[in-house]
Amino acid sequence: MDLKKSLKDYWGKFWFFLWKDDSFKGWVFSIVFLFIFIKFIFFPGLSLITGTPLPLAIVESCSMYHQGNLFSNFNSWWQRHEGKYSEFAIDKTDFKDFPLKNGFNKGDILFIVRANPEKLEEGDIIIFNANQKNPVIHRIIGITSTENEEKIFSTIGDNNNGQLEFEGRVTEEMLVGKAVVKLAPYFGWIKLAFYDLQKPKPERGSCNEN
Repeated sequence: MDLKKSLKDYWGKFWFFLWKDDSFKGWVFSIVFLFIFIKFIFFPGLSLITGTPLPLAIVESCSMYHQGNLFSNFNSWWQRHEGKYSEFAIDKTDFKDFPLKNGFNKGDILFIVRANPEKLEEGDIIIFNANQKNPVIHRIIGITSTENEEKIFSTIGDNNNGQLEFEGRVTEEMLVGKAVVKLAPYFGWIKLAFYDLQKPKPERGSCNEN
């Protein structure tokens, strides 16, 4: 009975500090608890479920931006960008069926799942490591196979004028995950605000379409 009562008392104090204590000490306790929960319980659990070490990704660049963002007009966007896709034999009808066809904005939070190379298709948005500061989040525009049947992916950013030098050969080993949905537009700015000022001036602030 003593152990049961002690546990009950401990839980009562813990719950009070976490949710009801408005003192400075209570706020500090809540922040520390949430940090520990998110870092050591929530993210590891989500990684296990999704099969990727990066289940949530904050968009940190403008390479997938479409003018208007949430209110982007696909037809107008396609008229401005059609030329760069013609060399990859991708037309308007193809692109209109692609996932997240209206792209996404800097600060958006994406939900990521494991990227199965055998199930990836043209138009899917993948996250991959390319010896850059952060993983790259771009759209697949071509898929080939090696003699060993390993998949090789070619990608491009919706808002880039062409491919970056490393995008012509994205191997299976470089894959981190596949973006499936935009969870929270702009919410990533809560974190980005602390780092954005450290970037070169042209990369700071809101996005513009190329």
